Amino acid sequence: MTDKVIPLAYRDPQNPALPKTDVEIDIPRTALVITDPQIDFLSPKGAGWGAFGESITEHNTVDNIGKLFEASKKAGIEVVISPHYYYPFDHRWDFAATGETLMHKLRMFDRRDPLSLEGFDNSGADWMPEYKQYIEDGKTIVCSPHKIAGPQTNDVVFQLRKKRIDKVILAGMAANFCVESHLRDFVEKGFEVAVVRDATAGSKLPEGDAYLAALVNFRWFANALWTTEEAADRLSQASLSCPMPMAS
Repeated sequence: MTDKVIPLAYRDPQNPALPKTDVEIDIPRTALVITDPQIDFLSPKGAGWGAFGESITEHNTVDNIGKLFEASKKAGIEVVISPHYYYPFDHRWDFAATGETLMHKLRMFDRRDPLSLEGFDNSGADWMPEYKQYIEDGKTIVCSPHKIAGPQTNDVVFQLRKKRIDKVILAGMAANFCVESHLRDFVEKGFEVAVVRDATAGSKLPEGDAYLAALVNFRWFANALWTTEEAADRLSQASLSCPMPMAS
Protein backbone atom coordinates (compact mmCIF):
# COMPACT_ATOMS: atom_id res chain seq x y z
CA MET A 1 0.00 0.00 0.00
CA THR A 2 1.59 3.23 -1.12
CA ASP A 3 0.72 6.63 0.32
CA LYS A 4 -1.50 7.26 -2.72
CA VAL A 5 -3.89 4.48 -1.71
CA ILE A 6 -3.71 4.92 2.07
CA PRO A 7 -7.09 6.36 3.11
CA LEU A 8 -6.81 10.11 3.57
CA ALA A 9 -7.55 10.05 7.29
CA TYR A 10 -4.58 7.72 7.90
CA ARG A 11 -1.91 9.32 5.74
CA ASP A 12 1.16 10.70 7.43
CA PRO A 13 1.27 14.48 7.96
CA GLN A 14 3.03 16.50 5.30
CA ASN A 15 5.03 18.36 7.93
CA PRO A 16 5.54 15.93 10.82
CA ALA A 17 6.85 17.18 14.14
CA LEU A 18 8.23 13.81 15.24
CA PRO A 19 11.76 12.86 14.10
CA LYS A 20 12.18 10.10 11.51
CA THR A 21 13.67 6.80 12.70
CA ASP A 22 13.99 3.43 11.00
CA VAL A 23 14.93 -0.23 11.49
CA GLU A 24 17.62 -1.98 9.47
CA ILE A 25 16.79 -5.66 9.03
CA ASP A 26 19.52 -8.09 10.06
CA ILE A 27 18.20 -11.55 9.12
CA PRO A 28 19.58 -13.58 12.07
CA ARG A 29 18.44 -10.95 14.58
CA THR A 30 14.98 -10.21 13.16
CA ALA A 31 11.60 -11.90 13.68
CA LEU A 32 8.11 -11.40 12.38
CA VAL A 33 5.65 -11.36 15.29
CA ILE A 34 1.96 -11.73 14.41
CA THR A 35 -0.66 -11.25 17.09
CA ASP A 36 -3.99 -13.10 16.89
CA PRO A 37 -4.10 -14.29 13.26
CA GLN A 38 -7.37 -15.98 14.13
CA ILE A 39 -10.85 -16.40 12.71
CA ASP A 40 -12.62 -14.48 15.47
CA PHE A 41 -10.75 -11.31 14.49
CA LEU A 42 -10.16 -11.63 10.76
CA SER A 43 -13.03 -13.58 9.23
CA PRO A 44 -16.62 -12.51 8.47
CA LYS A 45 -17.49 -15.73 10.33
CA GLY A 46 -15.68 -14.52 13.44
CA ALA A 47 -17.26 -13.12 16.59
CA GLY A 48 -15.44 -9.79 16.26
CA TRP A 49 -16.26 -9.03 12.63
CA GLY A 50 -19.02 -6.58 13.47
CA ALA A 51 -16.55 -4.35 15.29
CA PHE A 52 -13.46 -4.91 13.14
CA GLY A 53 -14.68 -5.91 9.69
CA GLU A 54 -14.87 -2.44 8.17
CA SER A 55 -11.28 -1.60 9.09
CA ILE A 56 -9.98 -5.03 8.03
CA THR A 57 -11.59 -4.59 4.63
CA GLU A 58 -10.37 -1.00 4.29
CA HIS A 59 -6.74 -1.93 4.87
CA ASN A 60 -6.79 -5.31 3.09
CA THR A 61 -5.48 -6.70 6.35
CA VAL A 62 -6.03 -10.40 5.70
CA ASP A 63 -4.09 -10.42 2.43
CA ASN A 64 -1.37 -8.19 3.82
CA ILE A 65 -0.70 -10.45 6.79
CA GLY A 66 -0.47 -13.33 4.32
CA LYS A 67 2.08 -11.40 2.27
CA LEU A 68 4.15 -10.78 5.41
CA PHE A 69 4.14 -14.48 6.22
CA GLU A 70 5.26 -15.31 2.70
CA ALA A 71 7.99 -12.67 2.60
CA SER A 72 9.31 -13.64 6.03
CA LYS A 73 9.49 -17.32 5.18
CA LYS A 74 11.32 -16.56 1.93
CA ALA A 75 13.77 -14.29 3.75
CA GLY A 76 14.44 -16.92 6.40
CA ILE A 77 13.64 -14.89 9.51
CA GLU A 78 11.97 -16.38 12.56
CA VAL A 79 8.18 -16.21 12.57
CA VAL A 80 6.47 -16.00 15.97
CA ILE A 81 2.75 -16.17 16.75
CA SER A 82 1.27 -14.60 19.87
CA PRO A 83 -2.26 -16.06 19.99
CA HIS A 84 -5.29 -15.31 22.12
CA TYR A 85 -7.22 -18.15 23.78
CA TYR A 86 -9.82 -18.23 26.51
CA TYR A 87 -10.59 -21.37 28.49
CA PRO A 88 -13.67 -21.93 30.67
CA PHE A 89 -11.86 -20.86 33.83
CA ASP A 90 -10.90 -17.53 32.22
CA HIS A 91 -14.58 -16.64 32.06
CA ARG A 92 -14.79 -16.90 35.85
CA TRP A 93 -12.49 -13.96 36.54
CA ASP A 94 -13.73 -11.66 39.31
CA PHE A 95 -13.25 -8.47 37.28
CA ALA A 96 -12.33 -7.29 33.79
CA ALA A 97 -11.73 -4.05 31.92
CA THR A 98 -13.87 -2.87 29.00
CA GLY A 99 -12.05 -4.61 26.15
CA GLU A 100 -11.78 -7.85 28.08
CA THR A 101 -15.46 -7.71 28.96
CA LEU A 102 -16.39 -7.33 25.29
CA MET A 103 -14.26 -10.30 24.25
CA HIS A 104 -15.75 -12.46 26.99
CA LYS A 105 -19.25 -11.35 26.01
CA LEU A 106 -18.62 -12.26 22.37
CA ARG A 107 -16.97 -15.54 23.43
CA MET A 108 -13.96 -14.74 21.29
CA PHE A 109 -11.12 -17.28 21.07
CA ASP A 110 -12.93 -19.86 23.21
CA ARG A 111 -11.36 -23.28 23.68
CA ARG A 112 -12.61 -26.20 25.74
CA ASP A 113 -9.36 -26.87 27.57
CA PRO A 114 -5.65 -25.91 27.46
CA LEU A 115 -4.69 -29.49 26.59
CA SER A 116 -7.51 -30.36 24.21
CA LEU A 117 -8.06 -29.46 20.57
CA GLU A 118 -11.59 -30.84 20.57
CA GLY A 119 -13.75 -28.42 18.58
CA PHE A 120 -10.75 -26.25 17.70
CA ASP A 121 -10.62 -26.76 13.92
CA ASN A 122 -12.44 -23.94 12.13
CA SER A 123 -13.58 -22.42 15.42
CA GLY A 124 -13.10 -18.75 16.17
CA ALA A 125 -9.87 -19.58 18.00
CA ASP A 126 -8.38 -21.37 14.98
CA TRP A 127 -5.96 -19.78 12.52
CA MET A 128 -7.27 -18.18 9.38
CA PRO A 129 -7.20 -21.00 6.78
CA GLU A 130 -4.90 -19.08 4.42
CA TYR A 131 -2.24 -18.79 7.15
CA LYS A 132 -2.08 -22.46 8.15
CA GLN A 133 0.53 -23.30 5.51
CA TYR A 134 2.90 -20.86 7.22
CA ILE A 135 2.00 -21.41 10.88
CA GLU A 136 1.86 -25.21 10.71
CA ASP A 137 5.10 -25.72 8.76
CA GLY A 138 6.97 -27.10 11.77
CA LYS A 139 9.23 -24.04 11.96
CA THR A 140 6.97 -21.24 13.20
CA ILE A 141 7.11 -20.54 16.94
CA VAL A 142 3.59 -20.60 18.40
CA CYS A 143 3.62 -19.10 21.87
CA SER A 144 1.32 -19.60 24.80
CA PRO A 145 -1.71 -17.26 24.75
CA HIS A 146 -1.68 -13.71 25.97
CA LYS A 147 -4.76 -13.12 28.09
CA ILE A 148 -5.61 -9.46 27.65
CA ALA A 149 -3.46 -7.61 25.13
CA GLY A 150 0.26 -7.66 25.90
CA PRO A 151 3.00 -10.32 25.95
CA GLN A 152 3.51 -10.00 29.70
CA THR A 153 1.31 -13.07 30.22
CA ASN A 154 2.92 -15.36 27.64
CA ASP A 155 6.36 -16.49 26.45
CA VAL A 156 6.87 -14.31 23.37
CA VAL A 157 9.75 -12.28 24.81
CA PHE A 158 11.36 -15.43 26.22
CA GLN A 159 11.21 -17.13 22.81
CA LEU A 160 12.69 -14.08 21.07
CA ARG A 161 15.53 -13.83 23.58
CA LYS A 162 16.32 -17.54 23.21
CA LYS A 163 16.81 -16.95 19.47
CA ARG A 164 18.92 -13.82 20.10
CA ILE A 165 16.32 -11.67 18.36
CA ASP A 166 16.38 -7.93 19.05
CA LYS A 167 14.50 -6.62 16.00
CA VAL A 168 10.79 -7.24 15.51
CA ILE A 169 8.49 -6.71 12.54
CA LEU A 170 5.08 -6.48 14.18
CA ALA A 171 1.60 -6.95 12.73
CA GLY A 172 -1.72 -8.67 13.41
CA MET A 173 -4.82 -7.82 15.39
CA ALA A 174 -5.98 -5.57 16.81
CA ALA A 175 -4.19 -2.28 16.18
CA ASN A 176 -4.92 -0.36 19.38
CA PHE A 177 -5.19 -3.43 21.58
CA CYS A 178 -2.82 -6.38 21.17
CA VAL A 179 -0.51 -4.88 18.52
CA GLU A 180 0.00 -1.65 20.44
CA SER A 181 0.41 -3.51 23.74
CA HIS A 182 3.06 -5.79 22.23
CA LEU A 183 4.79 -2.76 20.70
CA ARG A 184 4.98 -0.93 24.02
CA ASP A 185 6.31 -3.95 25.89
CA PHE A 186 8.87 -4.81 23.22
CA VAL A 187 10.19 -1.24 23.17
CA GLU A 188 10.41 -1.12 26.95
CA LYS A 189 12.40 -4.38 26.89
CA GLY A 190 14.96 -3.07 24.40
CA PHE A 191 13.73 -4.39 21.05
CA GLU A 192 13.69 -2.37 17.84
CA VAL A 193 10.19 -2.59 16.39
CA ALA A 194 8.82 -1.87 12.92
CA VAL A 195 5.02 -1.92 12.82
CA VAL A 196 3.38 -2.81 9.50
CA ARG A 197 0.56 -0.32 9.29
CA ASP A 198 -1.70 -2.04 6.74
CA ALA A 199 -1.27 -5.54 8.20
CA THR A 200 -3.42 -4.63 11.17
CA ALA A 201 -6.82 -3.03 11.74
CA GLY A 202 -8.98 -1.65 14.53
CA SER A 203 -12.56 -1.44 15.66
CA LYS A 204 -14.90 1.26 14.45
CA LEU A 205 -17.44 1.97 17.16
CA PRO A 206 -19.35 4.98 18.50
CA GLU A 207 -16.43 5.38 20.92
CA GLY A 208 -14.12 6.15 18.00
CA ASP A 209 -11.81 4.82 15.30
CA ALA A 210 -9.39 2.53 17.11
CA TYR A 211 -7.09 2.21 14.10
CA LEU A 212 -6.53 5.97 14.00
CA ALA A 213 -5.85 6.02 17.73
CA ALA A 214 -3.28 3.25 17.30
CA LEU A 215 -1.65 4.91 14.30
CA VAL A 216 -0.90 8.03 16.35
CA ASN A 217 0.77 5.90 19.02
CA PHE A 218 2.66 3.83 16.45
CA ARG A 219 4.21 7.07 15.24
CA TRP A 220 5.33 7.84 18.78
CA PHE A 221 6.54 4.43 19.94
CA ALA A 222 7.63 2.37 16.94
CA ASN A 223 11.15 2.61 15.56
CA ALA A 224 9.65 2.36 12.07
CA LEU A 225 6.22 2.36 10.47
CA TRP A 226 6.09 0.45 7.19
CA THR A 227 3.54 -0.73 4.67
CA THR A 228 3.39 -4.41 3.75
CA GLU A 229 4.98 -3.59 0.41
CA GLU A 230 7.88 -1.84 2.13
CA ALA A 231 8.35 -4.64 4.64
CA ALA A 232 8.39 -7.32 1.94
CA ASP A 233 10.89 -5.35 -0.16
CA ARG A 234 13.18 -4.77 2.82
CA LEU A 235 13.07 -8.45 3.72
CA SER A 236 13.93 -9.43 0.17
CA GLN A 237 16.86 -7.02 0.02
CA ALA A 238 18.15 -8.05 3.44
CA SER A 239 18.04 -11.74 2.53
CA LEU A 240 20.08 -11.09 -0.62
CA SER A 241 22.82 -9.41 1.38
CA CYS A 242 22.82 -11.98 4.21
CA PRO A 243 25.62 -14.56 3.81
CA MET A 244 24.47 -18.17 3.72
CA PRO A 245 25.46 -20.21 6.79
CA MET A 246 28.42 -22.54 6.26
CA ALA A 247 27.53 -26.22 5.93
CA SER A 248 28.57 -28.29 8.94
